[in-house]
Amino acid sequence: MKTLRLYGPGDIRLLDEPEPSPASGEALLQIASVGVCGSDLTWFVSSGIGSARLERPLILGHEFSAVALTGQFAGKRVAVDPAIPCNRCRHCIEGNPNFCEATRFAGHAPDDGALRERMAWPEELLHPLPDELSFEDGVMLEPLGVALHAMDLGKIRVGDKVGVFGCGPIGLLMVQLALASGAERVLATDPLEHRRNLAGTFGAQPSSARNGEEVAPLIRSDYEGGLDVAFEIAGEDDAVEAAIRSLRPGGKLILGGIPRDDRTSFCASEARRKGLTIKLVRRMKHTYPRAIALTMAGTVRLQPLVTHVFPLEKADEAFATAVSRSGLKVCLRPTT
Repeated sequence: MKTLRLYGPGDIRLLDEPEPSPASGEALLQIASVGVCGSDLTWFVSSGIGSARLERPLILGHEFSAVALTGQFAGKRVAVDPAIPCNRCRHCIEGNPNFCEATRFAGHAPDDGALRERMAWPEELLHPLPDELSFEDGVMLEPLGVALHAMDLGKIRVGDKVGVFGCGPIGLLMVQLALASGAERVLATDPLEHRRNLAGTFGAQPSSARNGEEVAPLIRSDYEGGLDVAFEIAGEDDAVEAAIRSLRPGGKLILGGIPRDDRTSFCASEARRKGLTIKLVRRMKHTYPRAIALTMAGTVRLQPLVTHVFPLEKADEAFATAVSRSGLKVCLRPTT
């Protein structure tokens, strides 16, 4: 089968490798579509993310859909949860598998991901796709799950004023979820015009404000003292500072961006004087059924977020497109 492995910064190679054999409780999957996530790009550019480093050639890809070839879902189209928790530790038992320290995660060293034609994965992590959803829709259920988890942390109330700082795919999903949750108004900021424009079509007030100084006049004139909840999804300190500057005293800041240098800094005095509650997003938990239901109901639109689809053989072009940020979600199709 064809596989795509990362050997070093920008060095991704198409190989022929043996097909995997499913273990007990696993199904063999024919991979249909794989999304290129911001964390994949960090691996691609830096050969690591956070404290995890590339110790051997790695198959990336954790946003994916497939056709199950064996097991209880044989012949069915499925979306795939990329995280395999231990199901035994305190965090798992308490219902927080996203905190499990023994989690195996597709495409995060040392565990290979989905950028290959076939892979074996636990059947309990497969979610049948309704006929109305495409394979690319199935890919987008993973970032939608992250956005749902961030929303759960933010606890938006009906009538709240909300900000989304960073309008990549997850940020644009946050815009839709915030409005569906009853937010009175949603401010959406991003330096890229095409992302701001799409946020506007979803019902947000788009802004090109890049930092706290630029966003402050808008907040004073349009948001009556500040936002109630701000979601930072950019992984940039300027976005964090802008979110803090935008929040009212007692507001909530949800940090979902992953900084390239593994550091986040901000002006402590303003955050302290406002008494902000700051929470960080760790992946997701138990979100796939909700994500599928919201998509089927039309509450969330996934199709506009997928802008490029490439075959596996054009992986270099796919990653270059994703790095350039000229579109939104870039997908690769290992099989046609």
